[in-house]
Amino acid sequence: MFDGTTPLISAVMTGKMIRSLLMIGALLLSTSGFSQDDPATFKNFQFSFSRVSQAWLKYNDTLSKTFTEKGLAYPPHEIFLRSFKSNNEMELWARNDDTSAFTLVKNYRVCALSGILGPKRSEGDRQVPEGLYFIDDFNPKSDFYLSMLLNYPNYSDMVMGDKKKPGGDIYIHGGCVTIGCLPLTDVFIQELYVLCLNAKLNGQNYIPVHIYPTRFDRQGLNFLGRNYSTDLDKQKFWVNLKAGYDYFEKTHKLQPVMYAADGKYVFQ
Repeated sequence: MFDGTTPLISAVMTGKMIRSLLMIGALLLSTSGFSQDDPATFKNFQFSFSRVSQAWLKYNDTLSKTFTEKGLAYPPHEIFLRSFKSNNEMELWARNDDTSAFTLVKNYRVCALSGILGPKRSEGDRQVPEGLYFIDDFNPKSDFYLSMLLNYPNYSDMVMGDKKKPGGDIYIHGGCVTIGCLPLTDVFIQELYVLCLNAKLNGQNYIPVHIYPTRFDRQGLNFLGRNYSTDLDKQKFWVNLKAGYDYFEKTHKLQPVMYAADGKYVFQ
């Protein structure tokens, strides 16, 4: 629990900014974030690619209908993605304003997984990261159809993992293959890309993506306890992550992502 004395760092930064931050030894960063692309330029660039324009024509009306049936505005005011590695699932949540609780919209299947349960700690470990991230970039010409870059490594990853070679280029993408990313089928990535693109164009610059080893319910905790009882580092990390998971399960709201100087997530 934050007691007002532990240094905190905001999550709204790119991996490159984090590395610069560590080099200068600073422990605080403004929550104002970094400058975004001009919206009109960004939109024109994205829709200049046939993969994006065709996906939008194919899925935008269906997404609008789905959101309307859930009582949600479309284009969305705010969306949130939550993925569970052992379950091969990625949940889509949305809400209409900054004070409302999130509503579960649908569940996508993550169609491949590499590594084992546990966070990514170094380049080449083939691990899918675990932690609290956001979408950092949209790639309309991906080798895996369409892709969205996550801001891995975040501050926690840089402190707790390999500081020189933490790895990077972690995407949500199509193609259904992976060596550390979160792959969907080409059909699902088209739909999700259109949705996230619309959310960004509607003003949501930072779309949260939380990645957990499993659901921290009784079944999930029993599984982790049986299979990772001797891995104290992972157990401590998961206890830290569970605090954020529990808060969302109770309220269907998100807290700002903050870090202690030792890399732990801080939940108030």
